[in-house]
Amino acid sequence: MILTELSSVPSGSLPLALLKEHLRLGTGFSSEAEQDDLLEAYLRAAISAVEGRTGLVLLEKSFNWALTGWRHYDRQVLPVRPVQSLDALTLVDREGAETVMPPESYHLEKDSQNPALVAVGLALAVIPEAGRAEVSFTAGYGASWSDIPPDLARAVLMLAAEFYEHRASREEGRLPPAILSLLERFRKVRLLGGS
Repeated sequence: MILTELSSVPSGSLPLALLKEHLRLGTGFSSEAEQDDLLEAYLRAAISAVEGRTGLVLLEKSFNWALTGWRHYDRQVLPVRPVQSLDALTLVDREGAETVMPPESYHLEKDSQNPALVAVGLALAVIPEAGRAEVSFTAGYGASWSDIPPDLARAVLMLAAEFYEHRASREEGRLPPAILSLLERFRKVRLLGGS
């Protein structure tokens, strides 16, 4: 199973002004452009840390997920959430020949914990022997910062500020308790051994 991020979050979607306000940084200084690059890097790092901890995609991105077998014959839980759309399902044989499956043969089951690719009919398409299925999909709460739930947005800002304020120290990479408490309710619930 290989999950590939096909698009990244544009710089304009990042809450640079909110982070500056959170840090109470001044404006109008000659080094502001350098500072903006640094703050953007910390925002991206904080978003990655929050996404890694929760299994959520905060800002909308496109993904390609390659896998060699279905976990269940009629459905496959997707690796991240929330998923907004299934864009394509392609079967690739051992020689690399591709077969794009018709969109009416599957659909997205939206779910806050386990969004899934679900067969329309009895089963998902059979993956060729020594081949793979590639699922292209779009995940994330939305394209703008205001689409993200407030607690997750606050956790990102707090963590980016933490990275900024402790950039010279070499402490172990543990998340502060205040940030963990904001993220706790967003962790994925695993029942009966997962999906």
